[in-house]
Amino acid sequence: MRLAAVGTGYVGLVAGTCFAEGGNHVICVDSDESKIEGLKRGEIPIYEPGLTEMVLRNYKAGRLEFTTDLDEAVKRSVVLFIGVGTPPAPDGSADLSGIFDVAGGIARAMDGYRIVVMKSTVPVGTHKKVSEIMAANTDYQYDYVSNPEFLKEGAAIDDFTKPDRVIIGCTNPAVVEIVKDLYAPFMRRSERILVMDPASAEMSKYAANAMLASRISFMNEISGLCDHFGADVEAVRRGVGSDSRIGTAFLFPGVGYGGSCFPKDVSALVSMGEKANSPMRIAAAAQEANKNQHRRFAQRVIDHFGERCKQTTLGVWGLAFKSRTDDVRESPAITAIKMFLESGLTVRAHDPEAMGTSKEELGNTVEMHDDAYAALDGADALVIFTDWPEFRTPDFDLIANKLSGKLIFDGRNMYDPSLMAKRGFAYHCVGRPTVEVSQPVSGKPKQVAVCGMNHA
Repeated sequence: MRLAAVGTGYVGLVAGTCFAEGGNHVICVDSDESKIEGLKRGEIPIYEPGLTEMVLRNYKAGRLEFTTDLDEAVKRSVVLFIGVGTPPAPDGSADLSGIFDVAGGIARAMDGYRIVVMKSTVPVGTHKKVSEIMAANTDYQYDYVSNPEFLKEGAAIDDFTKPDRVIIGCTNPAVVEIVKDLYAPFMRRSERILVMDPASAEMSKYAANAMLASRISFMNEISGLCDHFGADVEAVRRGVGSDSRIGTAFLFPGVGYGGSCFPKDVSALVSMGEKANSPMRIAAAAQEANKNQHRRFAQRVIDHFGERCKQTTLGVWGLAFKSRTDDVRESPAITAIKMFLESGLTVRAHDPEAMGTSKEELGNTVEMHDDAYAALDGADALVIFTDWPEFRTPDFDLIANKLSGKLIFDGRNMYDPSLMAKRGFAYHCVGRPTVEVSQPVSGKPKQVAVCGMNHA
């Protein structure tokens, strides 16, 4: 089938490329000429494992095109996917100006019947507004489908090609079958397609992200209580997660969530509730708890050094909000580093992919290093913000030799406190109690692993 994907950001580029991989001919459209020219040269604007290879393969095979000409793409396509951004407006609501511009442009370019599929995350009721805009700009018939994306950064290819579910919000049975056919290559083991009305499809995306964000924030708040009472949040997580009604997903405590989806979508849901006079109190609480978690961990580091901040250098591992992505939007690391700099701390940082994207937020205030261990030269402590796989089993002897003292602040609870204690590290993590061990050489007990957030 001939498709167009409007918007070559995270959603549009992944969707368009995966549909091309499924055998369709896809035209990817974007108003950013430099981005389109870069894609034609094989330059992928985002880091996503497996995406570069898939783009190049399908572009070479002729199944994937890139253009800035929306009119041409509309005339050459039957199904048009909209995947442009919906960034937060100043009041927290979703900015739909890009969506409305594209809808009007599609309508004006139509020379016959088209199917318009919304992949972008849009507030409930957007399907009505888009339909009104299109009706005002074309006399041709069209059908509208709400088809929200559920892609995790760092695992987007797998999420698209092996989805937990595909939601199709459409009232026309014939169109539903067409969209089902598009997803058929990814449903060979079992069909995981849910059909509903457009409003319910729009709401499903927000409800899912708010639910997951709430689980994260709740567990982070539990970690604070664990700090206070000396409980071990890892044991608590296992105890809670073993309940089949709850499960283990999204119960890992840390420095808080970030990225392009959870912060934006929770904010938009809260805004929708305010406008509907139906306050989303749980979502709002999760939002505030997450902001507090960002600040709380950073303040823990600052309080540890106190008046010595201006004489202290930190080696930071991780700038992206999570591993396997270069996305630093709403990243806890960025929030914390800005607090570090304000307190007088010096920061040397490393991230496998996000050092370039972090420049927009941090400028030249942080010394970046391509090598993780080089970032520790002259540092007084290591602070970890991102759970990159290469950080999980580092050379602890080299870390100890690089740092002025064996001091680690771990915002992702990546290491076993008991093992860190045996290695002689003062280890500050999230929601886990202090470990005291005896040092065999001196025979004197020494407190070396500090995991509670209130034991500075």
